[in-house]
Amino acid sequence: MKTFALGGVHPEEAKVSAAKAVEILPLPQKVIVPLGQNLGAPSKALVKKGDEVKVGQLIATAEAFISSNIHSPVSGKVEKVDDYLDSTGYRRPAIFIDVIGDDWDSTIDTSKEIVSEISLSSTEIIQKMKDMGIVGLGGATFPSHVKLMLPDGKKAEYLIINGVECEPYLTSDHRLMLERGEEMMIGVRILMKGLQVQKALIGIEANKPDAIQALTSLVAHFPGIEVHALKVQYPQGGEKQLIKALLNREVPSGKLPIEVGCVVNNVGTAFAVYEAIQKNKPLVERIVTVTGSNIQNPGNYLVRIGTPVRELLEKAGWNPETAGKIINGGPMMGKAVSSTDVPVVKGTSGILVFDQEESKRPNVQACIRCAKCVSVCPMGLEPYLIARASEIGMYEIAENEHAMDCMECGSCQYTCPSARPLLDHLRLGKNKVAHIIRTRKN
Repeated sequence: MKTFALGGVHPEEAKVSAAKAVEILPLPQKVIVPLGQNLGAPSKALVKKGDEVKVGQLIATAEAFISSNIHSPVSGKVEKVDDYLDSTGYRRPAIFIDVIGDDWDSTIDTSKEIVSEISLSSTEIIQKMKDMGIVGLGGATFPSHVKLMLPDGKKAEYLIINGVECEPYLTSDHRLMLERGEEMMIGVRILMKGLQVQKALIGIEANKPDAIQALTSLVAHFPGIEVHALKVQYPQGGEKQLIKALLNREVPSGKLPIEVGCVVNNVGTAFAVYEAIQKNKPLVERIVTVTGSNIQNPGNYLVRIGTPVRELLEKAGWNPETAGKIINGGPMMGKAVSSTDVPVVKGTSGILVFDQEESKRPNVQACIRCAKCVSVCPMGLEPYLIARASEIGMYEIAENEHAMDCMECGSCQYTCPSARPLLDHLRLGKNKVAHIIRTRKN
């Protein structure tokens, strides 16, 4: 079965919410809409205290090349534009909105009717994606329209659609493929037209046979699209690993997938593109998996952007008295959140809650030079060396050892018998090295 060639691990699966159909989460009384919801520059607020807004109304605009528009996820009145504490505890700018009803912008088609015909041109598709604030929903939140704006001299051959969802607990993409497969496939066709390519490959891990079967039955109606079952091996969903598995092409160090003729998008992004182009609907909601040992009723929820995490936890039946850690994302790459008041953002794929005992980290011991972290690194790096260099502030060594190629998958830390916090130091090292590189260029 197809897979990538280098490294990888197989964490114990815990996809207990895979059979749970998507539920619509009730609207909260208030939402917090961060201005920085993409990999790039924050957006600029267009509203002020006292302004009334509708669902889908543009409330913040992208002023930088790599940025994205933000639309109101609710109807109501703007309470304030102020800082909030993000999931890591830092203060960030956001728009606070008091919810009043659920009045949608009149230009949005809220019907369930599926629209198949794609009437926009390639240029119009890219502009519409920008206008609707579409970003990558696989976690990176890179502005999706920018991916389709290919550099001079570059040409895409393949559109790669990521339906892998290799994080052990997450099932939001799985449910999307099962429940909204046709709309997602139309979204893939739209992306193909935007990129002007004739071939699209959808990769799905073999632990989702129902999703593979569902999409395979649909491709007969969508020329140029193929569905491929992939070996269950983390991190199969990484861009470079997915391209290697599907096409046996290797993206060079420091380069993007377009270097080997590919553009990669998540299945959730494809569905969001369908809604943006065919329904004129901005990205104002997404599916979020809520699960973990502390959750009584794990499930998948359609959630408005800006909804406080506590609303999801209460709906899914968490126990705050025994909760030890709340994680934004999956257990491998996700990050602990500082408060249940933090909002769901465009990049929130899952919320995990572990009990106190499960949340405890083992005692860190000395590195025994076993090289397990080297053998599982899908990027062919030496994690122990980069992590140690970062730990003691020797960032020149970290840079020379290709710290910037680290995809932060956590395979090294998962397999370390000494319980060393390798991923923490790798993230720190990447941040410092990136700053050094930017300073050098300036």
